[in-house]
Amino acid sequence: MPYLTKAIHLANRIYRLHHPNHHHYRLGLPYSALIHHYFCSNSRKKDDNNAIDLSQYPTDKIRNFSIIAHVDHGKSTIADRLLELTGTIKRGHGIAQYLDKLQVERERGITVKAQTATMFYDYNNKESNTSYLLNLIDTPGHVDFSYEVSRSLAACQGALLVVDAAQGVQAQTVANFYLAFESNLTIIPVINKIDQPTADPDRVKEQLKSMFDLDPSDVLLTSAKTGQGLEHVLPAVIERIPPPPGKRDSNLRMFLLDSYYDEYKGVICHVAIVDGCLRKGEKISSVATGQSYEVLDVGIMHPELRSTGYLLTGQVGYVVSGMRSTKEARVGDTLFHTRTTVEPLPGFKPAKHMVFSGLYPADGSDFEALSHAIERLTCNDASVSVARESSTALGLGFRCGFLGLLHMDVFHQRLEQEHGTHIISTVPTVPYIFEYSDGSKVEVQNPGAFTSDPKIRVVASWEPTVLATIIIPSEYVGVVINLCSERRGEQLEYSFIDSQRAFMKYRLPLREIVVDFYNELKSITSGYASFDYEDSEYVASDVVKLDILLNGQPVDAMATIVHKLKAQRVGRELVDKLKKFIDRQMFEITIQAAIGSKVIARETISAMRKNVLAKCYGGDVTRKKKLLEKQKEGKKRMKRVGSVDIPQEAFHAILKVS
Repeated sequence: MPYLTKAIHLANRIYRLHHPNHHHYRLGLPYSALIHHYFCSNSRKKDDNNAIDLSQYPTDKIRNFSIIAHVDHGKSTIADRLLELTGTIKRGHGIAQYLDKLQVERERGITVKAQTATMFYDYNNKESNTSYLLNLIDTPGHVDFSYEVSRSLAACQGALLVVDAAQGVQAQTVANFYLAFESNLTIIPVINKIDQPTADPDRVKEQLKSMFDLDPSDVLLTSAKTGQGLEHVLPAVIERIPPPPGKRDSNLRMFLLDSYYDEYKGVICHVAIVDGCLRKGEKISSVATGQSYEVLDVGIMHPELRSTGYLLTGQVGYVVSGMRSTKEARVGDTLFHTRTTVEPLPGFKPAKHMVFSGLYPADGSDFEALSHAIERLTCNDASVSVARESSTALGLGFRCGFLGLLHMDVFHQRLEQEHGTHIISTVPTVPYIFEYSDGSKVEVQNPGAFTSDPKIRVVASWEPTVLATIIIPSEYVGVVINLCSERRGEQLEYSFIDSQRAFMKYRLPLREIVVDFYNELKSITSGYASFDYEDSEYVASDVVKLDILLNGQPVDAMATIVHKLKAQRVGRELVDKLKKFIDRQMFEITIQAAIGSKVIARETISAMRKNVLAKCYGGDVTRKKKLLEKQKEGKKRMKRVGSVDIPQEAFHAILKVS
């Protein structure tokens, strides 16, 4: 730095030039500043040349649509081809499934976070060549994220329903169709992967006709892999999907679709402008939280963040407003200009947690690292509820609520991949409602919190259920009916889609599908079954708390709530599993499964012991008895002060017991 300032001082000296007029010149700019000035002006010129003028797209030149499909039917690949077709991304450049940004999405081939992208398309019809603004919203396909899907669909006027030409209509195809249908969207059916040798588009057209009453002549045939038939998709979007119905001259109302956390900008919100317009520097407020923010940046996703300074009616883009956490940006919220009054947009409701699990560090000293990792991850996933808890067996940890099983699995995987943490997760539980003899009703999410006071009696209990949709080849109907009956299922509907595939609808307790139902269903149907579920009501059920006792001491992390009819079998399986995984000690260990004070299953791990009779060669039997009694007393003393160490494998083994 001293050399730089010296150089600037030298440059700033006044030099008298050898000229008759004796002009004075001041050289006041350092070299770096000259370069900075030159490049800034150049880049500004470049930005001005490429600036996007959104004002030339009134609402009748805008189309908002999403792509909905069953898992692995080619939704993200079609999104890639459409982005290439409109020149939003270069063909062959970048990565496949461009809109799937998370590592877990790439590994599993699923979409977890909804993504938006703005495309500009020149549509050549018979009369003229018109430029249209198309907003594509790529939604998650799994039922756990159906709330995000329904909120994303609320910002659209139409949807592409993508179906695999070989696999046909599957469970999540049905669920997503009805979500779009209930939102009054125009549905364009697209049969994808027609280049496959096993493709049968005519059979899939018949399925779409029989299941959803969609006209076979409206179906588009495409192959996202080869690009065949994709040139008909965007013209169909423009011709069939209506423009957004907003009013440009009324007060601002915008719909919050999704949000994520950026380390430099804070929370970035994806929004759809329903009425009015939004400009940089304006003040906005949230209906859900009542807080006010200043708009620091606004623009479109093309496909990365591209600042435009404003958004107009019907357009979809992003807003940076200085929010500190995604908990402030609630999906489905209405944002509006501060000091104006507007009617909130319908549909906002807080996330409903269906599965609860305890998370503990594998090494007790890593609690702070786990706490930091969960805090960082919940910045990007506001739908997880987190509360601290402690367990006598596992120490300090967290009780987390999730939207469903896949959501829980993805959260665990992201904790390990993105933050390098090693965790023990307890058995997933579901929320039950209990009514006690004193008239009070309590929702219990953690079995450890369930009262064991003998004075307070449980008079009634309710458990959550789901409506499950199962689509299977017809030869597997018998084994699937047996499986659902074992899991206390109630059959609601049973029909055939065509000669080869059956459609079944069941009401099942959420507790019964929470661990291994899907794996077992796939196993007995050779992987051909497709399964989907949606939340249903609470129903009356006879459930009890099953405690696991080690040497008479309850292990709170292993407590579970089960149906009374299954308690005996589950208790027997649990103690058998634990016997295999708990190491032998110098004292005897008794493992018991109990309901209240009644023990229903027991196993004993015998103590490791020295052969104290080895030194006795013959002699009287009383001598041997005396030595054995002495050893027995020592083992009793050891049992009183000894503690049983439960290995991590024991918790994983318990997870596998249904």
